[in-house]
Amino acid sequence: MKLTAFNGMQPYYGDLHNHCNIGYGHGSVEDSFRNARLQLDFVAVTVHAHWPDIPEHEARLEKTVEYHLQGFARTREEWEHFQQVVEAQNDSGNFVTFLGFEWHSMEYGDHHILFNGSQGEVLRAPTLEGMRSELRRLYQQGVEGMLIPHHIGYKTGYRGINWGTFDPEFSPVVEIMSMHGASESDRTGYPFLHTMGPRDGRSTYQYGLSQGMIAGVIGSTDHHSAHPGSYGHGRAGVWATSLTRDGIWEALKARRTYALTGDRIALAYSLNGQPMGGLLKQTVERQVDIAVEAGDAIDVVELIYNNRVLQRWSIPEDETAGAGWQGRCKVYLELGWGEKNENADWDVELKISGGTVAGIEPRFRGHDIVAPQAGEEASYSFSQWEQKGENVVAFKTRTWGNPTTTTANTQGMSLEIEGDANTQLYARLNGKEEVVSLGELLQCARSGYLSGLLTPAYRFSRAATQAEYTWQGSYAHQALEAGRSWYYVRVRQKNGQMAWSSPIWVGE
Repeated sequence: MKLTAFNGMQPYYGDLHNHCNIGYGHGSVEDSFRNARLQLDFVAVTVHAHWPDIPEHEARLEKTVEYHLQGFARTREEWEHFQQVVEAQNDSGNFVTFLGFEWHSMEYGDHHILFNGSQGEVLRAPTLEGMRSELRRLYQQGVEGMLIPHHIGYKTGYRGINWGTFDPEFSPVVEIMSMHGASESDRTGYPFLHTMGPRDGRSTYQYGLSQGMIAGVIGSTDHHSAHPGSYGHGRAGVWATSLTRDGIWEALKARRTYALTGDRIALAYSLNGQPMGGLLKQTVERQVDIAVEAGDAIDVVELIYNNRVLQRWSIPEDETAGAGWQGRCKVYLELGWGEKNENADWDVELKISGGTVAGIEPRFRGHDIVAPQAGEEASYSFSQWEQKGENVVAFKTRTWGNPTTTTANTQGMSLEIEGDANTQLYARLNGKEEVVSLGELLQCARSGYLSGLLTPAYRFSRAATQAEYTWQGSYAHQALEAGRSWYYVRVRQKNGQMAWSSPIWVGE
């Protein structure tokens, strides 16, 4: 499903803010790129580089300051090698890499700096305007950069965004979803639970919009153990003309972007024929068109106007999903559970009989670690997958139990399947075999255990039909208010995964 405004474009998915052991994260940069290739189209591994107003005189923060400074020193030592790896990993048309680093700030909020390529400098200006001056200098030398605020929802002065110093010159987008939580508004789900503190309403994205800011949105993980795209922590969606550095970069600059929590949701949205991110002249008649292809059954699609819900569409369940059903559906196999902190290595093969595999979406996670720890894993790359012929998908991964009753450490694989109610899904899980029909999964989810109670377990999700994971709609709006207004789209799936589009602004 596609809108005319997006002709010649495709949706691509990436992570532009994540970490490895260059800095104070975990796992090698090589592990980072191996993991990124499993489930992303583009990536920037952003090494920790500088914190000009680090609170080094606060005794209680001594250990925090120490590991940050050690991480910055490691980045200086590894910078040349890091640039070489970024360039070597770029495969135009298949997998795109960008050079990047992180700049912390209490006063201005944390930002990550991206370069359109694999060459650039670690910039250490003490102020946000100083960073912009440095980017202007590099631009004159042919090196183009971006300055992207992230985990913006923290209180200003505590590493959250300072909307009073924001400028779109090098910041076409802001990051509103990551492992820290969601920053759309002070009522959005995905709360801030990190030790850095709670979300503040004056730092949220909606507050910035209300103050007249022009900025699109992305998600990224901010993951710290060499797992770009770690499932459920945030991803960036872009509509680009090509899977190249210039193609992705142009889409970011044009704000044809959207933020995701995890599932691949293709979200297209236009107003009067202009795609998301656009700036339109004042007009009373406004035609909104939306198309969604989600990763699972859609719950609601909402059109937001000036931070208020203007229209809400609830997507009904597919009443045709019975014995005579045929078409496409999506099924998610999720692995994990078992005892906490006990590794379980999985070897899985999925085979379709009486149908075909139409799409594959891996959903892999890494270890949720931020600060340094006593010991390091030998490798942080433990997942792999391949398609064996037309109808067989095999993958290996690792789980280690869920750390709490509200935090998932599961791994999984989603398949889009063309078939009917009699199509069979054969699964071999560490030697154990399961067979389930699409007809059964259209009615309810199905779970099992490798051995018994408290052993690792698995779950086949309830199948979502194409009528449940795709939707297209329009809305005609007459706006009589003076001044600038803005619209964006919010999508929530029945499994809780979400997407937010960049806005379209109308008026002076």
